[in-house]
Order: sequence, then C-alpha cells, then structure tokens
Amino acid sequence: MNVILVEPAFPYNQREFARGLAAAGARVIGIGERPVSHLDPELAGWLAHYEQVSSVVNEAALLQAVRRIQQRVRVDRLEATVEAHIMSAAQVREATGIAGTSVKTAWLCRDKPTMKEALRQAGVPCARSTSAEDLAGGRAFAAEVGFPLIVKPRAGAGAAGTRRVDTVPELEAALNAAGVGRGASVALEEFIEGHEGFIDTIAINGKVAHEFISHYFPGVLVAMRERWISPQIIATNRLDAEGYAEVRAMARRVIEVLGIGTSATHMEWFFGPKGLKFSEIGCRPPGVGQWDVYAAANEFDVYREWAMAIVHGRPSQQPSRRYACGMIALRPDRDGRIHGYEGAERVFDKFGEWIVASHLPPPGTPTQPVEAGYMANAWIRIRHPDYDYLRAMLNTIGETLKVRAS
Repeated sequence: MNVILVEPAFPYNQREFARGLAAAGARVIGIGERPVSHLDPELAGWLAHYEQVSSVVNEAALLQAVRRIQQRVRVDRLEATVEAHIMSAAQVREATGIAGTSVKTAWLCRDKPTMKEALRQAGVPCARSTSAEDLAGGRAFAAEVGFPLIVKPRAGAGAAGTRRVDTVPELEAALNAAGVGRGASVALEEFIEGHEGFIDTIAINGKVAHEFISHYFPGVLVAMRERWISPQIIATNRLDAEGYAEVRAMARRVIEVLGIGTSATHMEWFFGPKGLKFSEIGCRPPGVGQWDVYAAANEFDVYREWAMAIVHGRPSQQPSRRYACGMIALRPDRDGRIHGYEGAERVFDKFGEWIVASHLPPPGTPTQPVEAGYMANAWIRIRHPDYDYLRAMLNTIGETLKVRAS
C-alpha cells in the first residue's frame, strides 16, 4: 500500500507515524515543507519518496504534489495527524479520489459550533453553544445562557485562543480582540463546571479498535494560565470501571454521527453537576506526546497500531493495561533563562524506577511562556500499576522539583 504522510518531520513526533507506517509494511511517501536534505537519515530511510511544498496547508500546493505522485504510483491513503493539516488533506483527498476522512467529516470535527449542533441533534449531550459574528449576537447569547461563558476559535486545538468571560464588558473585550464585527467569527459556549478529561481512539471502519481515557489535573484553562501550577495529564488503566461506560458509549456515538471511518480521534469531555458533557473532537491523534504515554502504559507500539488500521484494517496487538501513566509539566518560576533545578535528585532517587521519560532543559535555556503548553519547558513522564499511587507520585514531584529561572 502506498501512503502519503503529510509533514513527516515536524513536530518531532511526526517521525513516529512514518516509522509506524513503514513497520506495518506501507510504502511511505512524505510531503513536507523542509528540503529533503534536512531530513535525518533514519526518517529518510522510512520514506520511499519525498516532495517538498511551500506549505502543507496551501491546498493548491498540496494538491499539485499529490498529483505529481499519482502520476507515478497509485496512492491508497493520504494521512495527516496535525490539527492544522486536517482540512487541507481532506480537500485534496476529495479532489484526487483518495480514501480517508471526508471534507464533511473534517469540517464537522473542526468547526466547533457546527460540530455541537450536529451532535445535539443526535442526542449527544453538549454545552449550549453558538457562533458569534457580531457583538449583538454575543450579547444575546449571554442574555439567554448567562455567565460564565467560554470564547474560543471556531477551529483550533487545545486551549489556544480560548478564554472564560464572566461579565458583558469581558465578553465584549474578548469578541473585539478576536475581530468579531470585523469579519471574524468565534464560538461561544456555556461554561460547564466539572472535571475535564479526554478519550482517544483508533477507529477502523467506524468501529473502535483501541481506546484510552485520560484526565486533566486541573482543567486546561486553569493549567495554561497559572504559573504556580504543575499540571498533570494521567492516562488510567481502569477503563473497565463502571464510571467510564458512559464516556466510552458517547465516543462511539460521536464517531457514528460524524461519519468517522478509519482514523485516530481525540475527544474532550466534562463531568460535573450537569452530568457528562461532550466538549469537542479532533479527527487526529492527541497532542502533548500523549501517544507516548499510552505506549509506556500499555507496553505496545501505538503508532504501529494506527498504521495497522490504515494499511491492513485490523489491529495487531492489544494494550496490556498494566500501568497508569502520566506526565507533569514543571514551570520555571519566572520568564528568562533556566538557572537550575531544586529537588531533581530527590525525585529521581525516589521514583527513578517508574520514570519512563523526562525533559529538564540545561541551565541557560530560554524559558517558554506558560501558555506555550505542557511540554514547553521541563516535564517528567512516569508510570505505575496503581492509578491512585501514580497520582500521589506526581503530586510529590510537583511539590518537590522546582525550576528556577533568572
């Protein structure tokens, strides 16, 4: 099978998708923005061919590259795994007759107001939401639903560009900042109180072949805005627990309603006083290295399993569920350059046997802002058979290991 992989070199873990496809027996063809000479030998060795384009989100450039490839070989699949690349890849699939996620499905998974409306009509519980093209529309929604509200881009990933507003002046400021009333449109949503988590799947012909459930501590909006917090993301190994049945059923219903065939998915959810509420979906793998968390937790190659779904339409192994696994982001105490670490030796002495990966940038490294994400600065990934003990370990790491900057 000939599989085109969009942008195999960036971000860094994209190479793992190329590796997985090659391991599953695919002939992997890369299309990316870097010259072929910039690919390292290992990555280049997994690719049978590579085409450089000016931008992989430029549909015309991507289409031309795909057509050049089609003149030489039959292309069976065209795969993109980064949120920003999903729509352009779908448009090119439709133009070239290549199998994979449709434009309609890609749009439903990307445009938040349209996504929510389709799911509400199908009986999936969601926060009340709308799109706002002007200030009057935003004020009307606030009057109907009440505060607090969430303002977010119609399309995007994670918490980028997302903010909570609690008053009319805050709402108007957020809408103005987003360009509403000057041609821009945003999604407005009811604020849902409760615990925030996500369920990730690999679906084959619309059926879930693999699934994983993870938890945020604390929720993303708080985690991305408070420097003093060392936020955690933890994948549970208790998927058969009774409390997860509703989440797993919801994921299957969303896949059905949105017409997802063979693809990775990433679905966010909240659970609180109003019960389980669906938040949003990406028709792609999760970010922040979460598939590496699943690989460590389950002692299997999740990238190859994704490739097996694409290439052969079946799984080849099952996750062990032996470990819960999580990561903790460790923020510098101020912006500047990393000066050093306090408590690192104690952490590695106490928990070293359970630490599966870590990143402690050397002194002198420029810090990244808190909003840059969970893996922007220092982080540790750790696993343990007992989920509750793992949480305690992560809490201890956050209390013990301090990143000092100057």
